[in-house]
Amino acid sequence: MRTLRRVVGDAELWAVVKADGYGHGALDVALVALEEGAGALCVATVAEALPLRGALPGARILVMGPTSDLRQAREARLEVAVVDRPIPEGLPVHLKLDTGMGRWGFSELPAVTRDVVGLMTHFANADCDPDFTRLQIERFRAATDVLSGLTRHAANSAAALRFPEARFDAVRAGIALYGLSPFGGDPEDDGLEPVLSWRSHLAQVRRLAPGGSTGYGRRFVAERETWIGIVPVGYADGFRRDMTGTEVLVDGERRRVVGTVSMDAVAVELPGEVAVGTVVTLVGDGLRLEGHARVAGTINYELACGIGGAAAATRSVRRVLDA
Repeated sequence: MRTLRRVVGDAELWAVVKADGYGHGALDVALVALEEGAGALCVATVAEALPLRGALPGARILVMGPTSDLRQAREARLEVAVVDRPIPEGLPVHLKLDTGMGRWGFSELPAVTRDVVGLMTHFANADCDPDFTRLQIERFRAATDVLSGLTRHAANSAAALRFPEARFDAVRAGIALYGLSPFGGDPEDDGLEPVLSWRSHLAQVRRLAPGGSTGYGRRFVAERETWIGIVPVGYADGFRRDMTGTEVLVDGERRRVVGTVSMDAVAVELPGEVAVGTVVTLVGDGLRLEGHARVAGTINYELACGIGGAAAATRSVRRVLDA
């Protein structure tokens, strides 16, 4: 939050906490973001907003996705993005203009009603195409310059970091808020530090004789005597099946994931016999989601959002215990 506030200058910084705060815990993130000056919280659905409203009665919360839950939105004092007619009444509305994303939004802004408090758009490729991003910025500016008094917001994380002219009155920071790179590179290039750590342990250690294998499909067959450790984490928790071959840290040392990632377990190649209970770091301590994403052929967003199950349950239990 502090890094991004320095970057965006006079623009308000709004915290995007959809998808359970990109897998980090929406309420945990929201509390810190508001303490550090976030002007609003942004979610995708009314269902995501309601638990936040219950815990944060005074927070400004914007539902960015199309919604038909207008009664609940009114009762919960939410603000909503509107992408098509009719424009609802009785709650604050942000009109979304499609300037090139080709997804949600008006092709041309409709007449502004008394309930409209904001104007917004979304960039298609601010992470990789400066020319098209600048075209979208100019389209948005041309359509909204005459509408004074309304909050204009367009920039996602990539645009907030790279395009000062896109910041307008507020920016909606998502992936960068979590210290992850919107460009798929090193977060430190933009002064970001990853927030997330994800750790487990060696639940079993075993020796494979030459010709022995581990996991479904026998994708890993030992060519020589090999020690492996079994970690009780799998694709049900968000450690994806296509992350075979990535590296984790076993007692601080990088070790290769071998064999097929199972629903509840993953195998790691060890240098020798290692004690059961040894800490295994899946994310953190220099081990980045961006690296895992390259192995899986995806983006850090998807991996972060996919971390759930046991991790989310642990957060909930900790909140109860802390309370």
